[in-house]
Amino acid sequence: MHATGRNLPQLLGDARRWFEDALLATLEETGEAHVSPTQVGLFAVLDEHGTTVSELARRMGVTRQTAHQAVHGLVAAGLLEQVPDPASGRQRLIRRTAEGERTHRRAELVLRRVERELAERIGEEAALALRAALELPWGSPPVLVPPKD
Repeated sequence: MHATGRNLPQLLGDARRWFEDALLATLEETGEAHVSPTQVGLFAVLDEHGTTVSELARRMGVTRQTAHQAVHGLVAAGLLEQVPDPASGRQRLIRRTAEGERTHRRAELVLRRVERELAERIGEEAALALRAALELPWGSPPVLVPPKD
């Protein structure tokens, strides 16, 4: 354990929430449709040509029901639509509407601005080092033997 008593996954989670909070507050300030953190996460993992709800749930690490609820809210807001999957007559793909594409592009611009703000706060060198470390290939997650008490 480090001096702060917090492990790296906790710190990464806090960092992710910091970016999400900045994004959501900025979008709300500019009058964009209100979205939840779960809905932001869904937008982040959505393929350009559409994705099934089951695949969205897997990518987000949530239940199918949670992903379906997030999709339903975004469909109601006019940001997503459901279309037939050409590869499967039984499944439907979730994809962005024109308004959803516009909102997604705006969110990407906001996140770039937030990243620049972070660099101003912690220093350009630290921000670049953080990005470089996170972009390195980590390989498959290890399966370790738990320590003995």
